[in-house]
Amino acid sequence: MSLTAWILLPLVGALIGYVTNTIAVTMLFRPHRPRRLLGLTVQGLIPKRQPDLARKIGAVVGDHLVEPADLRAALERVDLRPMVQGLLDQALEEKLGELSKLPMIGAFLTPDRLAGIRDGLVEAVLRHRDTIGEHLGQALDEGFDVHRIVEEKVAGFPTERLERLVLEVARRELVAIELWGAVLGGLIGLLQVLVLELIA
Repeated sequence: MSLTAWILLPLVGALIGYVTNTIAVTMLFRPHRPRRLLGLTVQGLIPKRQPDLARKIGAVVGDHLVEPADLRAALERVDLRPMVQGLLDQALEEKLGELSKLPMIGAFLTPDRLAGIRDGLVEAVLRHRDTIGEHLGQALDEGFDVHRIVEEKVAGFPTERLERLVLEVARRELVAIELWGAVLGGLIGLLQVLVLELIA
């Protein structure tokens, strides 16, 4: 077997391996829209299967990763005091601003008295924190469908952006797949030369 064959066959194998793996990696996402090519409709794997992927991801997230119980537990850790105080301050300011124009009531509603009313209301609300948590938990159970929300978000996510995200995270691994195609192709070319050498 000539030296040219020992060089040429591994090089051709490496080139074929690299090109086929590059095409395979590219076709994960491209083309984003269906295209006609040689009488066949071609589309990237992920864009083509996006609705199925959305369903599966929604099921995994909704059934295993984020459950209403997790959201309820997160709500229980929230400090309600600043939120309730802020809402009451806003509500009292709007309502009592009107009442303070009345002579008798305006004299009674001093800033200290208003602060006392607000603090009393905040404490009253916070004493019923468990009941509020139960009601919020029931509302989450009935109206917060994680499965559906995630499915809709993934199904509507532009595949161009998804491709950019994947490339940002896994570019080195994808390049490694392409290079491994070249290495394996080169080894197969070398093996072909060895086989031909043994046969000849």
